[in-house]
Amino acid sequence: MFNRILDRIEEVLIASFMAAATLITFTAVVMRYAAGEGISWAQELTIYLFIWMAKFGAAYGVRTGIHIGVDFVVNAARPSIKRVLVIISMLLGVVFTGVIAYFGARWVIFIHGTGQTSPDLEWPMWVIYLAIPFGSGLMCYRFIQALHKFVKTGQFHSHTTIGEQGEESPL
Repeated sequence: MFNRILDRIEEVLIASFMAAATLITFTAVVMRYAAGEGISWAQELTIYLFIWMAKFGAAYGVRTGIHIGVDFVVNAARPSIKRVLVIISMLLGVVFTGVIAYFGARWVIFIHGTGQTSPDLEWPMWVIYLAIPFGSGLMCYRFIQALHKFVKTGQFHSHTTIGEQGEESPL
């Protein structure tokens, strides 16, 4: 139940960030050409929305198996070694994203103490930087989920071509 709610929140956030960035950019361009004056904060907000979208999108990619991965070594290995390589790579993903989430949280705390604000929106920068610990923490959780599933079943999510959705790849 928790994972289904989290999945839905993740998907809604990604779509909302993308839609908002697109709408803001479109509106800013129309205003610039129609009224001769753009929206001064549009570019800054669009950048922040894309940062948040990318962080949550990376976690979504891990969850669905579409995150970028280099499997040349795994595919070239003997079957007895493939399982170990997959587990090691997932553990490295857990460690890396966990470290980024931890240091991202420390950075947010530091920036909060400085009182910095964004140039155009004048939002507290610590709020914007929350994308780092939230996105990386969610990505770490997704790696843990994928690792658990792989250890338990020997399968993991894999991206598929159109018409093959819902299938999972065995090792």
